[in-house]
Amino acid sequence: MEQHRTRTPQRRQPSQVPPAPPGGLGEVTAAGTYPVTVAVAPAPGPGPGPGPGARPGSRPGGVPPVVMALRRFPNPRLTGIGAGLFAALTMFLLACVDRLLLGGSEIVYGLLFLPVSALTALWVRPADLVTAPIIVPIAFAVGVIPVSGGTGGFGGQAMAVVTALAVQAGWLYGGTLVAGLIATVRKVRQMRERQRHVLRAGRAADRNDRNDRSVRRPRV
Repeated sequence: MEQHRTRTPQRRQPSQVPPAPPGGLGEVTAAGTYPVTVAVAPAPGPGPGPGPGARPGSRPGGVPPVVMALRRFPNPRLTGIGAGLFAALTMFLLACVDRLLLGGSEIVYGLLFLPVSALTALWVRPADLVTAPIIVPIAFAVGVIPVSGGTGGFGGQAMAVVTALAVQAGWLYGGTLVAGLIATVRKVRQMRERQRHVLRAGRAADRNDRNDRSVRRPRV
Protein backbone atom coordinates (compact mmCIF):
# COMPACT_ATOMS: atom_id res chain seq x y z
CA MET A 1 0.00 0.00 0.00
CA GLU A 2 1.14 3.48 -0.79
CA GLN A 3 1.72 5.83 2.06
CA HIS A 4 0.99 9.50 1.55
CA ARG A 5 3.71 11.78 2.70
CA THR A 6 2.61 14.42 4.99
CA ARG A 7 4.30 17.74 4.73
CA THR A 8 4.71 19.86 7.74
CA PRO A 9 3.20 23.27 7.09
CA GLN A 10 5.88 25.90 6.89
CA ARG A 11 5.30 29.12 8.60
CA ARG A 12 5.29 32.17 6.38
CA GLN A 13 8.00 34.51 7.34
CA PRO A 14 6.90 38.08 7.61
CA SER A 15 8.01 40.29 4.82
CA GLN A 16 11.01 42.38 5.59
CA VAL A 17 10.17 45.96 6.33
CA PRO A 18 12.64 48.48 4.98
CA PRO A 19 14.44 50.44 7.62
CA ALA A 20 12.96 53.75 8.59
CA PRO A 21 14.51 56.69 6.82
CA PRO A 22 16.62 59.04 8.86
CA GLY A 23 14.73 61.79 10.55
CA GLY A 24 11.55 59.76 11.10
CA LEU A 25 9.66 60.88 7.97
CA GLY A 26 6.20 59.24 7.96
CA GLU A 27 4.87 55.97 9.38
CA VAL A 28 4.94 52.43 8.05
CA THR A 29 2.00 51.59 5.81
CA ALA A 30 0.49 48.24 5.02
CA ALA A 31 2.58 47.90 1.88
CA GLY A 32 5.77 48.45 3.82
CA THR A 33 6.61 51.80 2.31
CA TYR A 34 7.07 55.13 3.93
CA PRO A 35 5.06 58.05 2.60
CA VAL A 36 7.04 61.12 1.80
CA THR A 37 6.19 64.09 3.96
CA VAL A 38 6.71 67.58 2.60
CA ALA A 39 7.96 70.18 5.01
CA VAL A 40 6.00 73.43 4.75
CA ALA A 41 7.98 76.56 5.37
CA PRO A 42 6.46 79.04 7.82
CA ALA A 43 4.81 82.12 6.41
CA PRO A 44 7.19 85.04 6.13
CA GLY A 45 6.67 87.46 8.98
CA PRO A 46 7.51 91.13 9.17
CA GLY A 47 11.07 92.04 8.39
CA PRO A 48 13.59 92.68 11.11
CA GLY A 49 13.31 96.03 12.72
CA PRO A 50 16.03 98.64 12.78
CA GLY A 51 19.20 97.79 14.58
CA PRO A 52 19.89 98.88 18.11
CA GLY A 53 22.13 101.73 16.91
CA ALA A 54 19.65 103.12 14.36
CA ARG A 55 18.43 106.62 15.04
CA PRO A 56 14.71 107.29 15.11
CA GLY A 57 13.44 108.73 11.85
CA SER A 58 16.38 107.51 9.78
CA ARG A 59 15.81 105.84 6.43
CA PRO A 60 16.99 102.28 5.67
CA GLY A 61 20.47 102.32 4.24
CA GLY A 62 21.89 104.84 6.73
CA VAL A 63 20.80 107.97 4.81
CA PRO A 64 19.47 110.64 7.19
CA PRO A 65 16.25 112.44 6.26
CA VAL A 66 18.07 115.78 5.98
CA VAL A 67 20.22 114.45 3.13
CA MET A 68 17.15 112.99 1.43
CA ALA A 69 15.42 116.38 1.64
CA LEU A 70 18.46 118.12 0.15
CA ARG A 71 18.53 115.60 -2.70
CA ARG A 72 14.91 116.38 -3.51
CA PHE A 73 15.72 120.10 -3.61
CA PRO A 74 15.64 121.52 -7.16
CA ASN A 75 19.03 121.78 -8.81
CA PRO A 76 18.66 123.69 -12.08
CA ARG A 77 21.54 124.74 -14.31
CA LEU A 78 21.25 128.36 -15.42
CA THR A 79 23.37 130.20 -17.92
CA GLY A 80 25.14 133.38 -16.96
CA ILE A 81 22.31 135.55 -18.27
CA GLY A 82 19.68 133.34 -16.67
CA ALA A 83 21.45 133.45 -13.30
CA GLY A 84 21.72 137.23 -13.56
CA LEU A 85 18.01 137.60 -14.29
CA PHE A 86 17.12 135.24 -11.47
CA ALA A 87 19.22 137.12 -8.92
CA ALA A 88 18.08 140.59 -10.03
CA LEU A 89 14.36 139.76 -10.16
CA THR A 90 14.49 137.88 -6.86
CA MET A 91 16.23 140.73 -5.04
CA PHE A 92 13.88 143.32 -6.55
CA LEU A 93 10.78 141.36 -5.46
CA LEU A 94 12.21 140.77 -1.98
CA ALA A 95 13.01 144.48 -1.68
CA CYS A 96 9.43 145.38 -2.66
CA VAL A 97 8.05 143.00 -0.04
CA ASP A 98 10.47 144.45 2.51
CA ARG A 99 9.34 147.97 1.64
CA LEU A 100 5.64 147.10 1.98
CA LEU A 101 5.83 145.02 5.17
CA LEU A 102 8.82 146.38 7.08
CA GLY A 103 9.24 149.86 5.64
CA GLY A 104 12.46 149.06 3.79
CA SER A 105 14.59 147.46 6.52
CA GLU A 106 18.21 147.38 5.44
CA ILE A 107 19.11 144.52 7.78
CA VAL A 108 16.34 142.30 6.42
CA TYR A 109 17.36 143.11 2.87
CA GLY A 110 20.98 142.25 3.64
CA LEU A 111 20.03 138.97 5.29
CA LEU A 112 17.90 137.98 2.31
CA PHE A 113 20.78 138.81 -0.03
CA LEU A 114 23.01 136.07 1.40
CA PRO A 115 20.83 133.03 0.48
CA VAL A 116 20.07 134.52 -2.94
CA SER A 117 23.82 134.84 -3.57
CA ALA A 118 24.37 131.24 -2.50
CA LEU A 119 21.57 129.92 -4.73
CA THR A 120 22.86 131.93 -7.69
CA ALA A 121 26.33 130.40 -7.31
CA LEU A 122 24.87 126.92 -6.86
CA TRP A 123 22.48 127.03 -9.81
CA VAL A 124 24.72 128.56 -12.44
CA ARG A 125 26.08 126.01 -14.86
CA PRO A 126 29.74 124.96 -14.59
CA ALA A 127 30.72 126.77 -17.77
CA ASP A 128 29.59 130.13 -16.29
CA LEU A 129 30.94 129.82 -12.76
CA VAL A 130 33.17 132.85 -13.24
CA THR A 131 30.14 135.10 -13.71
CA ALA A 132 28.63 134.32 -10.29
CA PRO A 133 30.71 136.87 -8.27
CA ILE A 134 29.94 139.48 -10.96
CA ILE A 135 26.18 138.86 -11.13
CA VAL A 136 25.57 139.10 -7.40
CA PRO A 137 26.63 142.76 -6.84
CA ILE A 138 24.56 143.86 -9.86
CA ALA A 139 21.51 142.09 -8.44
CA PHE A 140 22.12 143.78 -5.08
CA ALA A 141 22.20 147.21 -6.75
CA VAL A 142 18.99 146.48 -8.68
CA GLY A 143 17.16 145.32 -5.58
CA VAL A 144 18.27 148.22 -3.41
CA ILE A 145 16.23 150.71 -5.46
CA PRO A 146 12.90 150.12 -3.66
CA VAL A 147 14.63 150.04 -0.27
CA SER A 148 16.62 153.26 -0.71
CA GLY A 149 13.45 155.40 -0.67
CA GLY A 150 14.86 158.26 -2.73
CA THR A 151 12.68 161.18 -3.85
CA GLY A 152 13.08 164.22 -6.06
CA GLY A 153 13.37 162.70 -9.53
CA PHE A 154 16.17 160.77 -11.15
CA GLY A 155 18.97 162.65 -9.40
CA GLY A 156 17.53 162.15 -5.95
CA GLN A 157 16.84 158.48 -6.62
CA ALA A 158 20.40 157.95 -7.89
CA MET A 159 21.88 159.62 -4.80
CA ALA A 160 19.68 157.47 -2.55
CA VAL A 161 20.86 154.30 -4.30
CA VAL A 162 24.52 155.31 -3.97
CA THR A 163 24.04 156.11 -0.29
CA ALA A 164 22.29 152.79 0.33
CA LEU A 165 25.11 150.91 -1.41
CA ALA A 166 27.69 152.71 0.74
CA VAL A 167 25.78 152.03 3.94
CA GLN A 168 25.13 148.36 3.11
CA ALA A 169 28.63 147.65 1.77
CA GLY A 170 29.12 144.96 4.40
CA TRP A 171 26.15 142.93 3.17
CA LEU A 172 27.25 143.51 -0.41
CA TYR A 173 30.76 142.19 0.26
CA GLY A 174 29.41 139.31 2.33
CA GLY A 175 27.07 138.09 -0.40
CA THR A 176 29.77 138.46 -3.03
CA LEU A 177 32.19 136.50 -0.84
CA VAL A 178 29.64 133.69 -0.38
CA ALA A 179 29.07 133.47 -4.13
CA GLY A 180 32.81 133.52 -4.80
CA LEU A 181 33.54 130.74 -2.31
CA ILE A 182 30.80 128.49 -3.65
CA ALA A 183 31.91 129.09 -7.23
CA THR A 184 35.53 128.36 -6.28
CA VAL A 185 34.63 125.10 -4.56
CA ARG A 186 32.55 123.99 -7.53
CA LYS A 187 35.37 124.88 -9.91
CA VAL A 188 37.91 122.89 -7.90
CA ARG A 189 35.59 119.85 -7.82
CA GLN A 190 35.05 120.17 -11.57
CA MET A 191 38.82 120.22 -12.20
CA ARG A 192 39.31 117.16 -9.99
CA GLU A 193 36.59 115.26 -11.82
CA ARG A 194 38.20 116.10 -15.14
CA GLN A 195 41.57 114.92 -13.87
CA ARG A 196 40.07 111.64 -12.65
CA HIS A 197 38.35 111.14 -15.99
CA VAL A 198 41.61 111.70 -17.84
CA LEU A 199 43.44 109.24 -15.56
CA ARG A 200 40.74 106.60 -16.03
CA ALA A 201 40.81 107.07 -19.79
CA GLY A 202 44.61 106.74 -19.79
CA ARG A 203 44.51 103.56 -17.70
CA ALA A 204 41.85 102.07 -19.96
CA ALA A 205 43.94 102.90 -23.04
CA ASP A 206 47.05 101.31 -21.50
CA ARG A 207 45.08 98.20 -20.59
CA ASN A 208 43.72 97.87 -24.11
CA ASP A 209 47.20 98.36 -25.53
CA ARG A 210 48.59 95.57 -23.33
CA ASN A 211 45.78 93.25 -24.38
CA ASP A 212 46.45 93.97 -28.05
CA ARG A 213 50.14 93.26 -27.60
CA SER A 214 49.46 89.98 -25.85
CA VAL A 215 47.12 88.91 -28.67
CA ARG A 216 49.55 89.88 -31.42
CA ARG A 217 52.51 88.17 -29.73
CA PRO A 218 53.46 85.04 -31.76
CA ARG A 219 53.09 81.75 -29.94
CA VAL A 220 56.21 79.55 -29.75
